[in-house]
Amino acid sequence: MLSEIEAAFERKDYKTAAQLLKTLQKQSPQDVWVRFYLARLQEVGGQLDTAEQLYLQLLQQSTNTRLVGQARQGLQRLAELRRSRRQTAIAAANADPGNAGLGFMVLEAIADEPRKQAAEGLARIVGTDVYTAQMLIPKRGWRLYRSGNFAELQVYGKELKAAKVPVFWAAAAEIEKIQVFRVSHFQSLTPATVVCRNEQNQLGALRFEWSEVSQCVEGLLPIFEEVLDLGYRDRPIWKESTQDYARFYDIHLPQRGCVLRLHDSAYNYNEGVTIAPNPAASSQHDRSTIRMKWNQLMEQLKRSQPNPPIWSDFTTFGESAADFDTALHRLKSHIFLSREADTYWDAAFHVYSCLIYLQQKKGD
Repeated sequence: MLSEIEAAFERKDYKTAAQLLKTLQKQSPQDVWVRFYLARLQEVGGQLDTAEQLYLQLLQQSTNTRLVGQARQGLQRLAELRRSRRQTAIAAANADPGNAGLGFMVLEAIADEPRKQAAEGLARIVGTDVYTAQMLIPKRGWRLYRSGNFAELQVYGKELKAAKVPVFWAAAAEIEKIQVFRVSHFQSLTPATVVCRNEQNQLGALRFEWSEVSQCVEGLLPIFEEVLDLGYRDRPIWKESTQDYARFYDIHLPQRGCVLRLHDSAYNYNEGVTIAPNPAASSQHDRSTIRMKWNQLMEQLKRSQPNPPIWSDFTTFGESAADFDTALHRLKSHIFLSREADTYWDAAFHVYSCLIYLQQKKGD
């Protein structure tokens, strides 16, 4: 009967092949050739994942040289078919003007138990080994995984989601639509009123209800300085070192399409809501004074808010963004720090905050 099944496949009579296989499977369910032709039937029927699993099982369990060779050919056909489908999908996505431009893809953390399955899916789709894929999927927080053509990211993203990989993506154009107001100070907390500057640096006031806040985002941005150190044979060398951190706090108001951004060194503690002074400090610009006032301000804000989620794992995301310096610099960071040299960290925080904003809006 196997020869009849083989002949049916050769003439592409898959209906007859399926009927013959059904009969033979009852008689010899463990026969490796029966399982091979079941894989072929799944392949021609478009069930690529099921066919792949069957082919892989045959490679692991069979020592028949001819069978192993045909199973490998089956896996090659599946890979070529997936590539062809992906290229067709990318071409269709590129034809939509709404998909033009830069995009970002993020991998989310996943628990240990489903981690291996997700890693297998990621490895198959992006063409790497399972161990490397496991290292890519974060154990906590988010990892910036890819940047590039948004249409292409969408296609890969849908494949990854179908493979149970925790992933999402967003267009740079979506990020750029979010207004960012740089807060000078809170005029009052009840009702909440901020004095802030828009992108054109115009000063104005914005009043909102705390119930409008969807979430807040905290972040520490490293401040680098060139310091003198001893190198090889104690020769003095200049190297970049983290000397301090700038503290940022974003308040998201999705109903208004904006983010209120507070910066510890730019906040005017002498105006609006009273912040208790530190008697031991000599001036407002003393770092310890600013740190204490900032912490007191944060306590006041958190007491005023009806427990919105506060995202505080930016550093994990920021470290993963090091390889995307060029893409990140294509966006305005809306962060104005005095730096000796450009760094991706400022844009990384802006993208991180905006991705949280967009994910929350999509979830509503």
